[in-house]
Amino acid sequence: MATSTTKAVTGAEPPVPSPDDGTARRRGALLHRLDIKSAPYVFVAPFFVVFAAFSFYPLVYTSWISLHDVELATLDVMEWVAFDNYVELWGDSRFWNALQNTITIGVISTVPQLLMALGLAHLLNYRMRASLFFRVASLVPYATSVAAAALVFTMIFERDFGMINWALGSVGIDPVDWEADKWPAQVAISTIVIWRWTGYNALLYLAAMQAIPADRYEAASLDGASRWQQFTHVTVPGIRSTIVFTIVLSTIGATQLFGEPLIFGQGPNGVSGGADNQYQTLGLLLYEEGWKNYQMGRSATVAWAMFLLLVVVLLVQRLVKRARSRTS
Repeated sequence: MATSTTKAVTGAEPPVPSPDDGTARRRGALLHRLDIKSAPYVFVAPFFVVFAAFSFYPLVYTSWISLHDVELATLDVMEWVAFDNYVELWGDSRFWNALQNTITIGVISTVPQLLMALGLAHLLNYRMRASLFFRVASLVPYATSVAAAALVFTMIFERDFGMINWALGSVGIDPVDWEADKWPAQVAISTIVIWRWTGYNALLYLAAMQAIPADRYEAASLDGASRWQQFTHVTVPGIRSTIVFTIVLSTIGATQLFGEPLIFGQGPNGVSGGADNQYQTLGLLLYEEGWKNYQMGRSATVAWAMFLLLVVVLLVQRLVKRARSRTS
């Protein structure tokens, strides 16, 4: 009543809402929501541009080269051979030898490495003095360059004056020719890989362990579970996704193994993986074909074989995970 009287006295007319005001507000709210929803794509899009430039294009170009006969000195001169390089690679005994060496070195280095990393992370997860020092110290091997680590371990495994053979001789065991024999050479190379990557994987496991709620351990302790039972029934299931991640990461690293066996060979034998190719990996075979034999077409074929091998491993891992989820 008072309001209408005041309006009548002052002569002011109440503003009549325009029919477009509600539409404008709705449009503004819609644009605001679109901006929020599109923001992640704005930030992610440059990554895919970089991926296309530095990852997708090399894959396509490498596949194109693998279908040609190309020499390193004349990359602009290509002779179309279709899938002949793949057929020759399939029948090449060196490829199967390199594939076998890659798998065996990968297994010998990955399994002990991840088990040791899991145990180390479990110990670091407990409250202990100077825990920060031990965590930083576990990263020192990872921060060390491949060349330095391989050179040091090459001297340690040296046949005549190496520390390992000296220790074996002190207990009456004959010295081992670590570089000339197949299995000793692969064990020595795997030792370098284990030393470099155990601490890194341990910190990944440690970060995952610290994300496990403490009440799970308290409940397990109240139920009478020992520390080992807590580790197997609480810790391991709680970091299962991280374990799978490290297995995939280690598989990729094992497939691309190159620096350690190259430097371990100490010269020309490093490229060929020893005098009898006893520790030649797929990475060394790729380098030998491209930069020693100057056959870039064959080298690209080996590269694509490595890529397809990783795809097969990831598919098998996915199928195993899906089968476990169905059974559980």
